[in-house]
Amino acid sequence: MRQEQNSDWTLDLATSITPQITRILRERIIQNDLKPGDQISESELARDYGVSRQPVREAFIKLADQELVEIRPQRGTIVTRIGYFAVLDARFLREAIEADIVKILATAPDAGLVADLREQIDSQAAVGNDDPTAFMQLDEKFHRTLAHAAGKAGAWKQIEGLKSQMDRVRYLSLGEIRVDNLITQHRAVVEQVAAGDVIAANAAIRLHLREVLNDLPRIIQGNQQFFELPDGDMPPPVNAPIQGGNNA
Repeated sequence: MRQEQNSDWTLDLATSITPQITRILRERIIQNDLKPGDQISESELARDYGVSRQPVREAFIKLADQELVEIRPQRGTIVTRIGYFAVLDARFLREAIEADIVKILATAPDAGLVADLREQIDSQAAVGNDDPTAFMQLDEKFHRTLAHAAGKAGAWKQIEGLKSQMDRVRYLSLGEIRVDNLITQHRAVVEQVAAGDVIAANAAIRLHLREVLNDLPRIIQGNQQFFELPDGDMPPPVNAPIQGGNNA
């Protein structure tokens, strides 16, 4: 099994192996280095990483819990296709959690946090469309910073598990990401938090996290073989405004 040369995908043998293998395989799946439908071998991965099969087996179990792989006894382990409804459910749950996170921050704005977030946005703008992968890493840092600042680091860990399928979709659209639009949305979130406007900050984060719904039909159309679609057909468009929920 070919292992891409990525410095973030190497092991530190002085620390616990299973969490590292889990992280590396998760990132390889999310970034489509390991693609939907690929069969991955416990023994080959153990050989490639120079470890025993046990930590790889444990990593497979953890990834199966996140629905990133399917373990088929006597048949091998397969990278799952991206579930259409799993993407929608993950986005819904993430929006609910992050809307509350932003509400907490806007209720008591912190000048130091706002300055940090503005600097992060400047870094995002400097990367721009030149390096979509780097932008996605900065985007991840931005949302993680919001969660930690609100005292919701534990909730962020839950989000990380939930949004694996969303992230797979985003990596499929690399090169087509509307980075300028996303940066504008980030700025809106930060400035509404800075102003202490809970309602506007809530609306801004919800608008931002619904962006994936606008792009999803186009991404599916170009990558149908990577998706698990309802009844095997193209789903209906999902670019209509979401009804219900408390946007206040």
